[in-house]
Amino acid sequence: MKVILIQDVKGQGKQGDVINVSDGYARNYLFPRGLAIEATEQNLKALKEKKQAEARRKEHELAEAQKLANTLSGLTVVIKARSGSEGKLFGSVTNKEIAEELKRQHNIDIDRKKIVLPEPIKSTGNYMVTVKIYPEVTATLTVKVEVE
Repeated sequence: MKVILIQDVKGQGKQGDVINVSDGYARNYLFPRGLAIEATEQNLKALKEKKQAEARRKEHELAEAQKLANTLSGLTVVIKARSGSEGKLFGSVTNKEIAEELKRQHNIDIDRKKIVLPEPIKSTGNYMVTVKIYPEVTATLTVKVEVE
C-alpha cells in the first residue's frame, strides 16, 4: 500500500515522503497514530501543491535574505565604549550590543545569534563581523569601536 508520511517515521522516511508499506502496517500502526495518510490521487495532488508552495516561500525568503545581505555589507556600526589607556575596553563588546546598535542606528533588526563573533571585542578599532542571515547567505558588517 502506498502512503504519504505526515511525520518522520524512524526506519521508513521523512515527512512528505511517499513510501510503500504493507497493508497491516499502514492500517494498524501508521493510520491510527496519525503518522501517514493513504496515497490517493487527491492526497498526492495536495502534497505536490504544498511542496510547490514551500519552494516558493523558501525562494522568497532567500531573495529577502540576499537583499538584506547587500544592505548590511555597506554599513558601519559605531559603538562607543569606556576604555582605559592604550585602547583597552572596560569589559567587551558582544554580539548583543552590536545587534542593539544596528537596530538603533540603522533600524535593521537582526537576531544576536546570527552575528558571529569568534570572541568578544576587547579593544577599540575597526572590526569585520560576519552575519549569517540565512543558510548559505552571509554578510560582512563593519563595527567601529570608539572611546566614549
